[in-house]
Amino acid sequence: MRVEIWTDIACPWCYIGKAHFEIGLAAFTHRDQVQVVHRSFELNPQAENGTVPIIDAVAAQYGRTREQQIAREEQASALARSAGLAYRIGGRVFGNTFDIHRLIHFAKTRGLQAEMLDLAFRANFADERSVYDRGTLAGLAVEAGLNEAEAREVLDNPDAYAEEVRADERLAAELGASGVPFFVLNRRYKVSGVQRAEMFTRALEEAWADRSAA
Repeated sequence: MRVEIWTDIACPWCYIGKAHFEIGLAAFTHRDQVQVVHRSFELNPQAENGTVPIIDAVAAQYGRTREQQIAREEQASALARSAGLAYRIGGRVFGNTFDIHRLIHFAKTRGLQAEMLDLAFRANFADERSVYDRGTLAGLAVEAGLNEAEAREVLDNPDAYAEEVRADERLAAELGASGVPFFVLNRRYKVSGVQRAEMFTRALEEAWADRSAA
C-alpha cells in the first residue's frame, strides 16, 4: 500500500501532522507493507528570503494581531510536545522553501529523503535555524548522509530538481489539495490537516481492507 504525503517545511501543522501519521502507522498491523512517499508543496511560493520574523509575517498574511499569532504558535508548540517533538517560538523567519524541496528531491535519489525531511523540520522548529540559508542546508545535507559537494551543486543550480517539485505541486492540485499536510492512501483515501494518530490508523485499516477486497 502506498501513502503520499504533501508537506512544506515552513508549516508547523505539517511537522506535527507527519509525527501523528507516523504514530498511527506504527499501530497499523501491516505497517511493513506501507510505502511512504513524501511530496513537495509550497505554501508561499512567491515568498522572498529575509529577516522578517515568522510571527509578524504570518500575522500580516492572515490579518491577525501579533498576540493572536503568538497564541497560535503556543497552541502548535503544545501539540508538538504532546507528539514528542521539540518546538521553539520566536526565532524563525519567513522565507521561500523551494530550495529545501529541491534538496529533498535530490536526497530521494540517494535513498535519504526521509532523513533530509526530518532534519529540515527539526532545524526549523526545534532549533530555529534558518533553513533558507544555503550554508545551513548544505550542513543538513551532510547530517543526512549526503555528499556536501553534490548538495551544494544542487543548491547552486536553480533548475536542479525544480521540475520534480513542480510535478508534486501539480499532482496535489489535481487531487484537490488546497493546503497541507495532505495525505493520500492508494490514490483513493484522502486525509487533510492535523489529525489524531488514531484517525490515521483507522484510515490505513480502511484503505487496506479496500485494497484486499479489490
